[in-house]
Amino acid sequence: MTADPVAIARDLLCCPSVTPEEGGALAYLHDVLAKAGFAVHRMTFAEPGTAPIENLYARIGGERPNLVFAGHTDVVPPGDAKAWRHPPFAGAIENGMLYGRGAVDMKGGIACFVAAALDYLAATGGKPKRGSISLLITGDEESVAVNGTIKLLQWSAERGEKFDHCILGEPSNLKIFGDTIKAGRRGSLNGTLVVHGRQGHVAYPDRFDNPIRGLVTLIAVLQTPLDQGSPQFGPSNLEFTTVDVGNPTVNLVPGEARARFNIRYNDLHNQSSLKALIERRAQDAAAGRIKYSFEWPPSNADVFVTKPGPFTDLAIAAITEVTGRTPKLSTTGGTSDARFIKDYCPVLEFGLLGQTMHEIDERVPVDELVALTAVYRRIIEKYFK
Repeated sequence: MTADPVAIARDLLCCPSVTPEEGGALAYLHDVLAKAGFAVHRMTFAEPGTAPIENLYARIGGERPNLVFAGHTDVVPPGDAKAWRHPPFAGAIENGMLYGRGAVDMKGGIACFVAAALDYLAATGGKPKRGSISLLITGDEESVAVNGTIKLLQWSAERGEKFDHCILGEPSNLKIFGDTIKAGRRGSLNGTLVVHGRQGHVAYPDRFDNPIRGLVTLIAVLQTPLDQGSPQFGPSNLEFTTVDVGNPTVNLVPGEARARFNIRYNDLHNQSSLKALIERRAQDAAAGRIKYSFEWPPSNADVFVTKPGPFTDLAIAAITEVTGRTPKLSTTGGTSDARFIKDYCPVLEFGLLGQTMHEIDERVPVDELVALTAVYRRIIEKYFK
C-alpha cells in the first residue's frame, strides 16, 4: 500500500470530535484529500434547536459511474477517561491493537477507505481510469442526524452530483472480519400511548376511571406480532420501554397513564402505514370504553434494503478474495446513515468488527485495518473494471 491506514486512523483518533464538535477531523481529511487531487468541499448545516454541524464532500473524476464511500467522524463521548487503558484521544497502539474513541465506529473505517482510494490513485496516475470516486463524510451520525448526511445529500443533488453505488464504512462484522455485509436496516419509530381517565379516591370506585386498567389492556394488544417477516427481514417488533403514572400517593387513582414504546420495523411497512396499523389495533381493543391517544415524535429512521444483484456480488467477491470468507447479507442492528443514502443510490455497509464500539477501551487490531483497506481497494479495482 502507498498509503498507511493505521497512520491515518491514529491521526483521526487524536481529534476529539465528540458530536457536535468537528475536533479537527474534517480539517485533517480536507488536507489529505486535497493533496491527492480531490475537489474538497466543506459546509456547515444548521436549523433552529440543533447544533450546527460541519460536513465534507470530496470527489475526484468527473464522469460516471461515481462510487461513493460514506462515513462519519463524530464519536460518542468517551465517558470516564481515567477508566481507559490509554487516553481515548491519543491513538495509542499496544500489542497490535489501536485504542481510541472511534477506532471501530468509525474513524478506522474512514482511514481504510481513504487509504484504499489513495493507493488506487497512485496506481492509476493520480485519477480514476474511468468514472469517479467520492467521499461523503458527516459530523452528526451519533446524534439526531438532521444536519449531516441528509442535508449533505440534498446539497450534492442541488449541485447536480449523481451517485451510482455507495459503501458505508460502519462496523458490520459480527464475530470475525469478513463475516457480514449489512444490506439493510430496520426502520425505527417511537411512540407514546396515553390513556385518559378520571382522578379520584380509591375508596369511591364510582367516582374515578382508572387509566391504568386501560393501559394494561392496550399494551397487551399492541405487543402482538406485527407481521411474520419478509424475504430480507425478520418480523417487526414493538417493545414498551417505560410505563409512567407519576403518582406518589397510594390511595389516589391517577387521571392519566403513559407508556412509551419503540418499533423496529421491516420493509413491509413505512411510518404512515405502521402508525395506521397501531392506531387501528388500539381502536379495536378500546371498543369505545377506553379513552386514549398517541403521540408520535418526528422520526427520520426509515427502513432500507439493497437486494442481491451485481453490486452485492462484487462486494462479496472482493471480501472473499481478501479474507477467504463468504460474508452473509444481514439486515439486523440499529439505524445508520444508509437510510438517507438509499434514496440516492444502492448502498451496502461493510466495515470493521463491531464488538468494542462505544465501549471503554474501544479498539481495533492493526491487522484488521490493513485487511479492510485491502477489501476496499479490491472493491474499487473491480468496480472500475
